[in-house]
Amino acid sequence: MFDFRQLRYFIAVAEELSFSRAAQRLHLSQPPLSQQIQALERDLGVLLFNRDKRNVALTEPGRVFLEQARQILAKSDEARVQVAEAAAGFTGLLRLAYTVSVTFHPSLPHALLRYRDVAPSVRVALSEMYTEPQFAALLTNQIDVGFVRDEPKHESDREALQLEVIDREPLVLALPAGHHLADRQSVSLHEVSREWFVAQPRELAATLYDRLVQLAMTADFHPKIRQHAQQINGLLVLVAAGMGLALVPASMRAVGLAGVCYVQLDDPDATMLLAVATRRDDPSPVLNKFLSTVDESKVSVGL
Repeated sequence: MFDFRQLRYFIAVAEELSFSRAAQRLHLSQPPLSQQIQALERDLGVLLFNRDKRNVALTEPGRVFLEQARQILAKSDEARVQVAEAAAGFTGLLRLAYTVSVTFHPSLPHALLRYRDVAPSVRVALSEMYTEPQFAALLTNQIDVGFVRDEPKHESDREALQLEVIDREPLVLALPAGHHLADRQSVSLHEVSREWFVAQPRELAATLYDRLVQLAMTADFHPKIRQHAQQINGLLVLVAAGMGLALVPASMRAVGLAGVCYVQLDDPDATMLLAVATRRDDPSPVLNKFLSTVDESKVSVGL
């Protein structure tokens, strides 16, 4: 079976229509070149050139093979480039999941925009997913990276997964615009211990629900939940309607919903983790390129 070297030799002779000029172009002596062309002809079972002492001309099978040889070498070069780009993380597929609240934090859009600039040929498959399902999806190789709001609860998961902290985002209190505390710079949760709250169901968003309960317990009360909303932005609609107060990440201020005010909490522990989760020691070049982009994005947004 012919090889790439023979194809290059054949193309050189076909373009020069001279064995001596082709040999000079290829930086080798003429006898080995002639031997390789003869071996190629024997392998194909056809005569590629009509030659005499003065002239070299392509036969009809030679003209057909020249077109095919050029295509084969072009595909070979294309394959080399694509393999090199894949090894460097510039092509392939990245499966990324994120919680809804992360869409309002600058880290995600900045990372995606930067990644599109450095690796435009990588296809990014995005999935909206709560934190615990993200850990399960990572462990079963359904996603490659997740923007999560909590650490894994189980020891085995902590051993299998790796988290890179992006931010410990402050939590704020969302109040109806007419609330008597709406104009305050900051409040303590103890001041709203008798108020109604709205929250996401714990079975869906355990992280934020548990933070509300923990911070309330520190303030010596248990929050009274009047209404649930499936999505975190739905909480703000309930707040605007006067159904209760909500504990949300500070980045939710970006929603800017009419009828809702945001007030800082005095408690220094009123924060919420934001981290990037991956399988530990995942060798994927595409993933590593994205993680480097996340690091650059942290700097650009001042985290």
